[in-house]
Amino acid sequence: MKKTPSNYIEINRASWNARTAVHIDSDFYDMPSFLSGKSTLKDIELELLGDVEGKEILHLQCHFGQDTLSLARMGAKCTGVDLSDSAITKATELNETLELDVNFICCDVYRLPEEHNRQYDIVFTSYGTIGWLPDLDKWASVIKHTLKPGGRFLIVEFHPVIWMFDNDFTKVAYNYFNTDPIIETETGTYADKTAAIKQEYITWNHPLSDVFTALRNQGLHIQTFKEFDYSPYDCFAGTKKIGDSQYIIEKLGKHIPMTYAIVASN
Repeated sequence: MKKTPSNYIEINRASWNARTAVHIDSDFYDMPSFLSGKSTLKDIELELLGDVEGKEILHLQCHFGQDTLSLARMGAKCTGVDLSDSAITKATELNETLELDVNFICCDVYRLPEEHNRQYDIVFTSYGTIGWLPDLDKWASVIKHTLKPGGRFLIVEFHPVIWMFDNDFTKVAYNYFNTDPIIETETGTYADKTAAIKQEYITWNHPLSDVFTALRNQGLHIQTFKEFDYSPYDCFAGTKKIGDSQYIIEKLGKHIPMTYAIVASN
């Protein structure tokens, strides 16, 4: 197994700083609708979160905070964490613009217990997050550390089967298992494939067994596990819309899982 580059955090922070500048103005993130009151949360997580009124929620890898702020609009008391200083700066600006009371922290997930020693009713993370983390055991220990006794953890994530394919879904190009860091350079970004940015980044594929094992090793109890044959985001190549916020890879039909959700209790 290849060694994880010691500067992977700096590489990925630079990548997300470059993306953030594009994402803020992209149609994908539709900032005008968000500012006028539209929630960015999807049906999958809304159903599993339930009533969050008055709940203290920690949102890990929150990007520039649209989902975190959407939770705050629902009455939750939120803290958002992200590695990108550009994203956190924008999230803080949005919080002030919307006159909400969300706390945003610029921090690598693994360092959060050193930076912010609080516990929450719910820890939440969603869509394209854990692939940026090399060590799920360490990730799960942060979740355990930040959850109140009796608290819940919710992850909604793209299915690891998706990450096996090349970008055009023509062949299996990557290992399902976490064998090596994946070091790539991308032009554009999922929110705007024609954007004039080019950045190196490092990711890891995580099989479902690693996710479950990491959570269970921390004593978290799996309450719910669901798989879905669609993505709520149109962020992949060759998609077909099959419903409201439901997209499949057209050439593959509804034959592969595209997202999954886990709820675990402390």
